[in-house]
Amino acid sequence: MTKNSYHKETKLTRRQFLRHSAGVSTSVMVLPGAVLGLHGAPSANEKLNIAGIGIGGQGAEDLRHMENDNIIALCDVDQGHAAHVFKRYPKARAFTDYRKMLTEIKEIDGVVIATPDHHHFAAAMTAIKHGKHVYCEKPLTHSLWEARQLAKAARDAKVATQMGNQGQASEGTRRLCEYVWSGILGPIREVHIWTDRPSNGLFNEYWSQGVNRPAEAPPVPAGLDWDLWVGPAPMRPYHPAYLPFKWRGWWDFGTGALGDIGCHSMDPVFRALKLGAPITVQASSTRVNTETFPLGSMVTYEFPARSSEVQANNLHVRGLTGPSAGGLAMPACKLTWYDGGLRPPRPEGLPEGKLMGDNGRLLIGEKGFVLGRVDNGIYPESCAKAAKEVSESIPRSPGHHQEWLDACKGGKPAGSYFDWAGPLAETVLLGNVALRVKLREDLTLRELRWDAAKLEFTNLGDANQFIRREFRPGWVD
Repeated sequence: MTKNSYHKETKLTRRQFLRHSAGVSTSVMVLPGAVLGLHGAPSANEKLNIAGIGIGGQGAEDLRHMENDNIIALCDVDQGHAAHVFKRYPKARAFTDYRKMLTEIKEIDGVVIATPDHHHFAAAMTAIKHGKHVYCEKPLTHSLWEARQLAKAARDAKVATQMGNQGQASEGTRRLCEYVWSGILGPIREVHIWTDRPSNGLFNEYWSQGVNRPAEAPPVPAGLDWDLWVGPAPMRPYHPAYLPFKWRGWWDFGTGALGDIGCHSMDPVFRALKLGAPITVQASSTRVNTETFPLGSMVTYEFPARSSEVQANNLHVRGLTGPSAGGLAMPACKLTWYDGGLRPPRPEGLPEGKLMGDNGRLLIGEKGFVLGRVDNGIYPESCAKAAKEVSESIPRSPGHHQEWLDACKGGKPAGSYFDWAGPLAETVLLGNVALRVKLREDLTLRELRWDAAKLEFTNLGDANQFIRREFRPGWVD
């Protein structure tokens, strides 16, 4: 948008400004006085009107970070589970169907989505079509196709977006990038990421996997709209095995341990190594069925070497550019994911007695390695000493949620806006395709070859059926 085009729109409404500003570069922005709050017009920095969709769990925590703005509407299909949130915001209008909420309340500026995974795409796409800014919890979507479509829709609508992988805004993520880009570890060709989920091994505190569908069909509890909860997924009888949080292990509703943790733990690696789409994916697991994810799995991704030009293209996120890799080679890289308590071998040079941990991340370079989950333990000692001399070169974040709020008000894109989060989610979800029971025997004989540009597997046509899913009528146009 040019300077002159701004002056032609001297009567921009507050809503028009908030919608347009999300897609405008802020390096040079010339605005009419009316938009800046002069001449009696509202300021672009006034409070946003926020709506929450899926508020009983993580959504409640997300909304707490939005309380300096206006929480004007709340939607949850389980009135009992979300009762504490409705009580916290008594002035907000209450809904059970987000389609109705977005149609009826025109004043909403942005929505915060923290539903089960199978609703992410429908809720976010509906909001975008209504011109709303969108904050959506990870993983961005339930399928690869949905991630691609959602990123495009947000880009076309010029709305501000953010995926809920909060660690992307952390100090640890920035320091990891600075360490890798400084060259103290040398070229990195091997990465390992692991988690104890779906269970912590003691009391199964997370959720169940490797189980079949329950045969019982107990009555639906009062306050729960089961039809709306199932939403775009295939209908099935209610059972407490699915909620409030147990849905994550079911193919129809969740994305398993990989979907739960992958967008968190892979994000810093994608930034530090400037990764794009993988070219192959392989998986092995414990027994898997058509209802739930396996108890434990290993997924291996192969990424091609990155030239300087490719590195620049892969590092989409604004505000995290920092210095270039300084000529540091970005060679082909193998990333292996482990869940269910599986983990990689101890790296050579790790001090005896040092724990790997139930959850972790390991980047192995030619000179040294980084081990940690949130912190960055540098080994050997020579590399650790060099790390102390690595200066801060990347802008720090005002906070993950604040990034999105600022973007909604015309600031720069948030760190995990959908043009970044979409491709990241696609990679994460590729692993789940490789875990499908229908492909199990085929994938003992080959690796899946991925063409990201065409959004298809090139060597096993049967795998392409899992790139997208069918929706129940009435949920996605």
